[in-house]
Amino acid sequence: MKLITLITVLTFGAGLYAQPAGYNYDESKVPEYKLPEVLKLATGRTVMSVSQWQEKRRPEVLELFRKHVYGRIPGDVDNSFISVLQEESNQALGGKAIRRQVRLYLKVKGESPYIDLLIYLPKKELLRDGSVPIFTGLNFNGNHTVTLEKQVPVHSKWSRNDPRVGHKDNRANEGSRGVKIERWQPEMLVSQGFGLATAYYGDIDPDFDDGWKNGIHTLFPSSTKLKKDEWGSIASWAWGLSRMMDYFETDEDIDHQRVALTGLSRLGKTALWAGAEDERFAIVISTDSGCGGAALSRRVFGETVKRINTSFPHWFCDNFNQYNDAEHHLPVDQHMLVALIAPRPVYIASAIEDVWADPKGEFVSGLEASPVYELFGKVGTGTAEHPPVDNPIGDYVGYHMRSGDHDANRFDWEQYIRFAKRHFKLN
Repeated sequence: MKLITLITVLTFGAGLYAQPAGYNYDESKVPEYKLPEVLKLATGRTVMSVSQWQEKRRPEVLELFRKHVYGRIPGDVDNSFISVLQEESNQALGGKAIRRQVRLYLKVKGESPYIDLLIYLPKKELLRDGSVPIFTGLNFNGNHTVTLEKQVPVHSKWSRNDPRVGHKDNRANEGSRGVKIERWQPEMLVSQGFGLATAYYGDIDPDFDDGWKNGIHTLFPSSTKLKKDEWGSIASWAWGLSRMMDYFETDEDIDHQRVALTGLSRLGKTALWAGAEDERFAIVISTDSGCGGAALSRRVFGETVKRINTSFPHWFCDNFNQYNDAEHHLPVDQHMLVALIAPRPVYIASAIEDVWADPKGEFVSGLEASPVYELFGKVGTGTAEHPPVDNPIGDYVGYHMRSGDHDANRFDWEQYIRFAKRHFKLN
């Protein structure tokens, strides 16, 4: 069954996965569009070499995204932090893992704001050469939702009200412990020789629009009145991921040169932007990241630029608002974001029922980023044909569209682990 037919069935079939009404899910109604050429310099010259890409075109593209989409980090932002080990056990996950909880104070030791890292690593005897490759990323509901282990505390910070996990009154609670294990698969990762490091995204910036009066923005005078091209929440979360990477470089048990960054939905957008800005992340993975993530904006399929800017005005920089209902005027599109990861491996995952995130637009982004990988002598998606459901493809640009809806599950993680093992050259 072709992708267009699948999308039609899943969108309009009775009792099937619901998507917000009033948006385009019909492939025949996608407007004609022309993508900005990723390998064409602002001067109009075509990029012909790796050095031209690295020294000229990549900085141009990065700057365009900073100015028009995600925003730049203000000049007064200080990257310093103080790490404090809060708790450690070598009998975690039924004796299979080391559990380490580390607090990164972002200003003054003992004071907020801080990032609480939950780290699981294979037992010492399983570590390769004294250190282990890890997957890392931000979680939506708190570190306690990733594990059943009660040594991991329920956070007391602002939390999204989410009936799916039982959070209400903007507070997390014990009832949500372990509800997102499927989304993170700590035991699978440890059994495959990988570690996991995650932190609650609200530690960095609570996910609501209050004029930048909370989270890391309270540390910097610039956030009292941000310029139109300065960071929104996605760039703030990405900044926090880089501080986590700073910590990994100090932990002798973590192989900081083999860190795979992953994220779902808005945190998939964040993972892509963090991977573009910070080339220390060796692999970048986005799951169902959709508009402002891996999906092409110009397709105007599912969630649109206007909708995302209206519903979440704090995610992007203010300049992004000028492209509401005017995606064709954007000087970039999301294939160029994927290309910024090159030559590092990138993986894009979609879900067949998640038409809101535009699976086809996510695939095409990877396809259109592939010429940059080819410039480095590497194969991107390896095919121009959208793959069948549950059939991963790609070499340095991996892709799959799995069965199911908007989430990350065991199938996704099996592909991510296989992809990381291949590129990290692990048995």
